[in-house]
Amino acid sequence: MIVEQEAKKAIENFSMPDNIGFGKVLLPIMAISEFKDGKWSELVISPYKKLELDPTTKVLHYGQEIFEGMKAYNYKGQGPVLFRPIENFKRFNFSASRMAMPEVPEEIFMGAVHKITSLGEKFVPRRDGESLYIRPFMIATEKNLGIKPSEEFMFIVIASPVGSYFSGGTIKVFIEEEMIRACKGGTGNAKTGGNYAGGLNAAIKTKEKGFDQTMWLSAEDKDSIEELSGMNFFCVIDDKLYTPELTDTILNGITRKSIIELARHENIEVVEKRLSIKELKGLIKEARCTEAFACGTAAIITPIDSFHDERGESFHLKSAHGPVARKLRNKLLGIQQLTETDSFGWIEKIKETI
Repeated sequence: MIVEQEAKKAIENFSMPDNIGFGKVLLPIMAISEFKDGKWSELVISPYKKLELDPTTKVLHYGQEIFEGMKAYNYKGQGPVLFRPIENFKRFNFSASRMAMPEVPEEIFMGAVHKITSLGEKFVPRRDGESLYIRPFMIATEKNLGIKPSEEFMFIVIASPVGSYFSGGTIKVFIEEEMIRACKGGTGNAKTGGNYAGGLNAAIKTKEKGFDQTMWLSAEDKDSIEELSGMNFFCVIDDKLYTPELTDTILNGITRKSIIELARHENIEVVEKRLSIKELKGLIKEARCTEAFACGTAAIITPIDSFHDERGESFHLKSAHGPVARKLRNKLLGIQQLTETDSFGWIEKIKETI
């Protein structure tokens, strides 16, 4: 690993504003490794800078790109620590395989994440719910317009001190019944930019209608709940925690996986199965579905206030700030911030010697 002197100077001279928002403030450093001739170059830590790309670079035309989202915590100066980073590494390479990209070696991926966090340790926020959001990503960099997999790539890690993703407490969800996010055999379970770009039109519609998030339904039946834009979905029905079972159209969320393990540890029964939006509407009306929430790395656990459909009908949850979501969020955030015992081995300390 090479740490450029300019990168050290950039982080030494960096100052962070009080109001950091989400993804608006970036650390002035980045990690880069390039793939050429079948091998990865030595990892370089450089100052944060613009990328210079040829107009024919394949990522610009054919969308060969993947990314991850992960967090480092330093609540009250007890860190910095990472939350389940090996799961991000595994999912990153799963996405790489799906998008015809080379896998990134563990020493490069983890070395970049640890070094960026270590150098930026002073800027990992210490307040409740805040963190350093880390974004590893890879793009195809071969130059030509031929429609074939690239043979050259760039792996980059950047990081942003962040506050809460949602500041309003609860969210209102619009049920998308016309457009689809993913279909069987597609890229729905890969973390690639095209999956998110395809949902932006629906996001505009959702915002125009006065709601916060879009709920996606299965392309096959337009009834089975899949996920929200960028987040997995949970609800409480008859005191049991339900979530859609994983398919190749649903992202295998690390927060989702953690919530399931944590809930079972807390003796909450978890059911992974197909969920019908029609059935869910009826269960909400009957007050059998008492609460629902979205989850993800950025949002952690965000309670849902209500669902709204194309016909203007609304379905309000009995408990917007429900006890199950509140308990799981407090436990999960407590583990991440080192105020709760980590019984699962999820927390990894930053290796300063890397």
